[in-house]
Amino acid sequence: MRILAPLLAPLLGAALLAGCTSTAERFAVPAPAVPMDRQSIAYHAVELREISLPTYAASEEIYMRDASGALTSSPSLLWADDPARAMTLEMARLMGQATGARVAPEPWPFRDRADAIVEVRVEEMLAGTDGSFRLSGQYFVASDSGNRDRSGTFDLTQSFDPAGGAAAVAAARGAAVRDLTAQIARQGLR
Repeated sequence: MRILAPLLAPLLGAALLAGCTSTAERFAVPAPAVPMDRQSIAYHAVELREISLPTYAASEEIYMRDASGALTSSPSLLWADDPARAMTLEMARLMGQATGARVAPEPWPFRDRADAIVEVRVEEMLAGTDGSFRLSGQYFVASDSGNRDRSGTFDLTQSFDPAGGAAAVAAARGAAVRDLTAQIARQGLR
């Protein structure tokens, strides 16, 4: 038993500390209340690569920009899922619903190849204490044939009520991803 005591003491201490800390709140992005407008695209099957996020946005903590421009977060306010994974799955679902195409995130789960690959690189994904949520960056569409390759930029802003806290930020993020999905379908996948 004496041999196990030095090993058990740190584990017991960690368990006691974990029991004393406050529980973090996790926030999921709500599903859109209204379906997206139908978009006609040039592809039957689209692969969506995992969305690339800046370091702060890839964190599970929800960051805000204050009036001075500083980014702050709270370890007690967290996204419900890994942000890159959640946004990729959300965009694939929305794109499939809006276009009627077979859309899936990477790795491509089907035997036949996708007709196009979409890659999204987010430069900024921030909520401001002023009530604006900004999502900006670039997207790329690589077609299987190489003849219809496209790229574009996006700079989307959604308003939210800062008094609504992290739930309002999550709803604004969902609306921004929805707008981005519509933009890519309309301009990049035509």
